Amino acid sequence: MAALTTDVTEITVIGDDDTGLIARVTSLLFERGVNIEDLDQAVRDGVFRMYLAVDTSEMVCTEGTLRSDLHDLGDDLGLDVQVRFPADREHQQIAVLVTKESHCLEALFEAWANDNLGADIGVVIGNHDDLQPLAEHYDVPFHDIGNENGQQNEDELLALLEEYNVDLIVLARYMRILSPNVVFRYEDRIINVHPSLLPAFPGAEAYRQAIEEGVRVAGVTAHYVTTDLDQGPIITQRAFDVPDDADVDEMKRRGQPLEADALLEAVQLHLNGDVSVHRGRTSVRENGTEYQLGLPDELEEFTPDRPIDGIGSAVAEDH
Repeated sequence: MAALTTDVTEITVIGDDDTGLIARVTSLLFERGVNIEDLDQAVRDGVFRMYLAVDTSEMVCTEGTLRSDLHDLGDDLGLDVQVRFPADREHQQIAVLVTKESHCLEALFEAWANDNLGADIGVVIGNHDDLQPLAEHYDVPFHDIGNENGQQNEDELLALLEEYNVDLIVLARYMRILSPNVVFRYEDRIINVHPSLLPAFPGAEAYRQAIEEGVRVAGVTAHYVTTDLDQGPIITQRAFDVPDDADVDEMKRRGQPLEADALLEAVQLHLNGDVSVHRGRTSVRENGTEYQLGLPDELEEFTPDRPIDGIGSAVAEDH
């Protein structure tokens, strides 16, 4: 997906795959004087998703009419159509998805309470109710969408995301995989933190995988969620040293503070508009230079800067 300016209108279309869907939507936009700046479509597990970034500055109808017309078309075609005008994104709402680990949620809450987040945490959604007391401490609604085994109810999840008008979904150590039916609706608006230096050790038990492979440096990665597990565009990473005798508990002790740090920074980058996604890679815009995407600057003094290639040719020239 191309990098976008903040004044575009975003349209997301979700439904069962069928022929002619793209033409019907684009024709409606053309008839109303809407210019399409970017279009991306995909199909996964029979779910069709189309994302459009459009310029509505010279359209020949009101925002309300365009939204209504797109919803009516969606009803006719059996599609779910979401429209986000620039004004809709001025005050963003976050939904935090959690399971049982509290450290990432606590970091987000602390930043929010100190006005360092850049958006409101509107709701916390869990597949267990372990973190409900933490949400209640910050006066944030909590909803448990899991059964006795922690299996999520995605219909309930989607209803809550719509009810709370969610702009960004943050997976704060949420231990369930989201289906394309959810991911496609919030493309580049779901951020997860994974306990490894992706692409190494994706999937479950990443710290255990690192120990079994004998790595000397491990870490964590905050990334956008896609329909491919733990393969979405990387935003921030942190690393830590792995002692000889490290077990999983020691890895968690070292990694969890970095998980919270990397996730929080990734969320701030996204909310401030300082990070963009293009062709599966993230980049930080010019105004985002204060962020620590990887290792801290203090480590530069410990990183050798020579020898490097080219010394041999320089010596040859002297002769």
